[in-house]
Amino acid sequence: MVKRAGGALLLSITIDPDSPRPVSTQLYVALRDLILAGGFAVGERLPASRTLALELGLSRTTVIDAFDRLTAEGLIESRVGAGAYVSQALQGERPRLPSVAAGVARPPQLSRAMAQAVGRFAARPRLPSSARAFTTALPAFEAFPMAQWARLAARHWRSARADVMGYGEPFGHQPLRQAIALHLRANRGIACDAEQIFIVGGAQQAFHLIGSTLLDPGDKVWFENPGAIGARNSLIASGADLVPVPVDEQGLRVADGLGLAPQFRLAFVTPSHQQPLGTVMSLERRFALLHAAEQAGAWIIEDDYDGEFSFGGPPLPTLKSVDATGLVIYVGTFSKSLFPSLRLGYLLAPPALVETFNIITSKLLHGVPTGTQAVVADFINDGHFGAHLRRMRRIYAERHEALCQAARRKLAGALDIVPSQSGLHTIGWLRGGRAEQRVAVAADQRQITVSPIGRFAIAPVDACGLVLGFGGIGPAQIEAGVDVLAEVLERP
Repeated sequence: MVKRAGGALLLSITIDPDSPRPVSTQLYVALRDLILAGGFAVGERLPASRTLALELGLSRTTVIDAFDRLTAEGLIESRVGAGAYVSQALQGERPRLPSVAAGVARPPQLSRAMAQAVGRFAARPRLPSSARAFTTALPAFEAFPMAQWARLAARHWRSARADVMGYGEPFGHQPLRQAIALHLRANRGIACDAEQIFIVGGAQQAFHLIGSTLLDPGDKVWFENPGAIGARNSLIASGADLVPVPVDEQGLRVADGLGLAPQFRLAFVTPSHQQPLGTVMSLERRFALLHAAEQAGAWIIEDDYDGEFSFGGPPLPTLKSVDATGLVIYVGTFSKSLFPSLRLGYLLAPPALVETFNIITSKLLHGVPTGTQAVVADFINDGHFGAHLRRMRRIYAERHEALCQAARRKLAGALDIVPSQSGLHTIGWLRGGRAEQRVAVAADQRQITVSPIGRFAIAPVDACGLVLGFGGIGPAQIEAGVDVLAEVLERP
């Protein structure tokens, strides 16, 4: 029996010495899969550890470690002086891996909101997120002060174990809440207290939390058209009935919103740097939106996704800073100002919603990892955040200018770049009857990313253009990307 077990079955086990996984882990996984697939019968003896080590060219210690893990998992039984045997617990039918290609016998019963969301999302492939021309929403990774960050992280992990390893506050690490409130008061002109700040796992979680808290399925939500994809998806998943409200050079057209849905429950806007068109909402439109929300008894979500990066003058004003109605819920993120993998954002609740979010976060959520929050809090309090923002504004201004200059030289007559005053992207209007989707596909084949404006729309828009990110790449890559885009646009 030992000889058979050590024959063809075990010779099929391959160990990759270059794999990052330890050899003992590779052996454990291979033996586990053989056992679960029925390669060994219940009660069958496995080869002796010496035999297996010899046949596979491994150390006996490695084999014993794999056997110990299989024993701990209950897949084999070790008998003193007799060897290792496949566990009797596998006497019944063994679990089988489901086949994704074959589907499932019974479709999952999703909620109506989620079924609608899944249906709408399935047709839209995710955009590339690599740092290449002209991927959007990526900061300049190479300019991040990693050494300072590493020192702060090391300092935190040397703190008391209860602080490092215990459960954190569900509504957020108090030093970070205080640091954010101070930053918003000093730099964004927003009067607020730390108790109004709730830390979340990125802006999209904030949007979904707000939608789940304030909306009933089918409630009307004014949404910029074109508008932010992540927020759109989160609100759809919350059951919102999105009302596409047109945007012009002054921002959301409030009068059109009133004509489409005078009784709305929520409005979503990006007033400081409209996503994706880049316009700034005029003061007149801001007051009109606040008045409309007050009349309808509606709330407003302000997404200030990249308002920190104004390089055409002082930071652009927020809607929240002129909100006298107490209806604006301000959402911020560290994905652009620091880096996306933090998955860290926050919402600033108006006074009327503070107790509601206190209850929801304390009873239903478990919060964001305290370690991440603590490092960000120190990064802000020690002055690194402010210095980083000032440096990044200069870098993004340089990259924006590099894109505009290259476009003027090489894309004139085909793509009209619209200069931006802030952020990590701008747009270009296509000329000559070119189809934006066709250009985007052709560009992707040449390893550059341009996003059609239509991708951001939930209803048809007259605009025909491309969204171009410049934050994540340097001037030389921008120049090379414009060269490729010029070749793409030369095709009929």
